Amino acid sequence: MANPLSATALVSALRAEGVAVVEHPGWRTNNRNHKGSWGPVNGVVIHHTVTTGTSATVRLCFNGHSALPGPLCHGVIAKDGTVHLVGNGRANHAGTGDPDVLAAVAAEHATLPAPNQRTKDGNAHFYGFECVNLGDGKDPWPEAQLEAIVRASAALCRAHGWSARSVIGHKEWTSAKIDPRGFAMADLRARIAARLDKTPTDTGSGATKPAYQPFPGAEWFRKTPRSAIVTAMGKRLVAVGCSAYEDGPGPQWTEADRKSYARWQRKLGYTGAAADGWPGAKSWAALRVPYSS
Repeated sequence: MANPLSATALVSALRAEGVAVVEHPGWRTNNRNHKGSWGPVNGVVIHHTVTTGTSATVRLCFNGHSALPGPLCHGVIAKDGTVHLVGNGRANHAGTGDPDVLAAVAAEHATLPAPNQRTKDGNAHFYGFECVNLGDGKDPWPEAQLEAIVRASAALCRAHGWSARSVIGHKEWTSAKIDPRGFAMADLRARIAARLDKTPTDTGSGATKPAYQPFPGAEWFRKTPRSAIVTAMGKRLVAVGCSAYEDGPGPQWTEADRKSYARWQRKLGYTGAAADGWPGAKSWAALRVPYSS
């Protein structure tokens, strides 16, 4: 049992765990606190979205829909491993579930009871991550996405002093749900536990920061961001001989950045649409952009 993290503390915890974070505009004040309590928090619930596409899923989870207003979670975990923050506070994600499960999570029991009641408000007590997946048992779970689920969950557990037993699947909270489908929660908890045995790269309180900037996500660049990350990327592109800049580079993403990045992609051997200048996870990792934010 703990007080919820502030928006700033949440971002710091995620980035300290090496998570690539994108802050959706307005997420810090997007919540359902006027409809009920938020906290004390006891754990994390993992979901699948039954959707495809990062941008559309992020919009849906931020806004919700006519039958269920947003936010529908706190963060959307994309296929590429980027975590898009969409809510801060009470979110419509867990719904009602079994009070015996909540008690077991709070006590960090090794075994959870099978959920057979729907009488406890989970939205008050759980953080929620929606993971982009159709949930049909066939849609793949890329390793980058699974690792992001592990790191995002570990970040919250570490911040609150919880063990991996504080992370559950939606189907473990209520018999009305089947998510997440496509991997075993026991396996995920084992990975989270192993992650918690390691020291994070940056605790946000003076420890060593990551050497290189985590990939912000493909969609982040298409929103023409203004960020120190863009400056750091541009300087690396200049350093590796791929500059198309007449001025700069600077913090504002411009066409010169895209053209420069396209040169880098071609240098790596990419051609055609794969060398269009929009960063991808593999080419970004190869560029080794110094950590800046």
